[in-house]
Amino acid sequence: MSETIRSLGDITRHYASTRGSNVALIYGDQRWSYADLERESNQVAQAMLASGVSAQQRVAYLDKNSPEYFPFLFGAGKINAVTVAVNWRLAPPEMEYILANAGAKVLAVGQEFLEHVDKMTLPEGCEIVVIGGEADPERLGYADWIGTQEAVDPHIDAGWDDTCYQLYTSGTTGLPKGVELTNKNFFSMLPPACDEWQFDETAVNLVAMPLFHIAGSGWGVVGLFRGATTVLMRDVVPSEILELIPKHGVTNALLVPAVLQFLLATPGIEDTDFSSMRCMVYGASPITEEVLVGSMEAMGCDFVQAYGLTETTGGITILRAHDHDPGGPRADLLRSAGEPWGDVELRIVDPATGEHRPDGDVGEIWCRTIQNMKGYWANDAATNEAFPEGRGLDGKGWFRTGDAGYLKDGYLFIHDRVKDMIVSGGENIYPAEVENALMSHPDIADAAVIGVPSEKWGETVLAIITPRPGSDPGEQEIISYSRERIAHYKCPTSVERLESIPRNPSGKILKTELRKPYWEGRERSVN
Repeated sequence: MSETIRSLGDITRHYASTRGSNVALIYGDQRWSYADLERESNQVAQAMLASGVSAQQRVAYLDKNSPEYFPFLFGAGKINAVTVAVNWRLAPPEMEYILANAGAKVLAVGQEFLEHVDKMTLPEGCEIVVIGGEADPERLGYADWIGTQEAVDPHIDAGWDDTCYQLYTSGTTGLPKGVELTNKNFFSMLPPACDEWQFDETAVNLVAMPLFHIAGSGWGVVGLFRGATTVLMRDVVPSEILELIPKHGVTNALLVPAVLQFLLATPGIEDTDFSSMRCMVYGASPITEEVLVGSMEAMGCDFVQAYGLTETTGGITILRAHDHDPGGPRADLLRSAGEPWGDVELRIVDPATGEHRPDGDVGEIWCRTIQNMKGYWANDAATNEAFPEGRGLDGKGWFRTGDAGYLKDGYLFIHDRVKDMIVSGGENIYPAEVENALMSHPDIADAAVIGVPSEKWGETVLAIITPRPGSDPGEQEIISYSRERIAHYKCPTSVERLESIPRNPSGKILKTELRKPYWEGRERSVN
């Protein structure tokens, strides 16, 4: 099968011919068979061609989790176009930048985000297609867009090294970067991933995380790659997760630690039938032992941890079920991110010199794998920085993760972050973006943003400001101001003041010094 499926478009091609009547996708009370997905994705492909989309051009999707995403994704694959899933939690200026950077030729947008679109200047010639809601005479609806197209597969070749996904991850400069992921990245990783995560054609896969995340859209593709049934949730609602697992006999799911924590506090979890569950994959942020053990006891299935990045097409290490041994002789492994899998090689280096660090010594985590991204779209400088030694003869190259950790007996332990990134509820937040927004406030002379511990979210955003002389902006005013400019989840949840923010001689904010009082007495500077 792995030889048959070498691109996104191949997934529906293969299963429509081998098990076309089987249920591929469930959303609410709706069902799509693999034949249905093949038919609709062919119509999407023809509609994209009619909209003037060519091979390797970008098509964008802006909506919460909706079933149209998958035929859109597979349809794009059938003409060798590149799907850009836009984070719907962003503010309109941030969305506008991504669409312009990608040069999107089509924007499929959910009805509830049209107000965002009205505030943007879209790339010239970008066609808007509206998903859901009432018919809008001034805008083309998704059903009408594909409705006049024949369900004929255009059979446009997609190369092994061609880009198929472009997901945006924020950068320390404050501007998002488009991560180019290729067919080779995905379809080299998927066969071993399916085996490790217990997927086969009888699996029922719950997709709850947002589709603009690799943990959402990438996870959805894992099950479809094996011909499984996918159950799609529009939003993460803990009570609905508890309802859907027994209702559909869910066997596999990926949830971030914050969601597992919410599930444990959801009434009815003790009465939920989890007997269908085979494997719960968790990752994207650190997990407390209390939440992990509580979840394992509640669900009674295998738990597997994955550590990775968008730039590595998701997981590069795995903490397998047999390594989850709370209270046993190997209980210390619960603090690790597991072992490298597949072809992944890891090394720990001094981030300043690139020199190798021995086992047990903390340094920056570098990885070499076929899963490493092609690069950052239209950003050679950032790509070269991410691959400091180049791509090598094998094309993989050593990629700098920006995370700090150490290796012990082949297991990776995450210690801290080389970059200043904050992880709140599984969402990556870069302080530079928040600081840029705060510094435009007329009453703020200087600002620094750090992550501080949160029992609920792991970390939350703290803004430390120096007011301009004669002014004293209030906490709520500052939070509201930032919410008008950047996504709410990035905004400060609290504000403190300092007469002056500490900086080194070159002007760089001393984030370590600012964080120290909040993380004192903790084993790690992540939560």
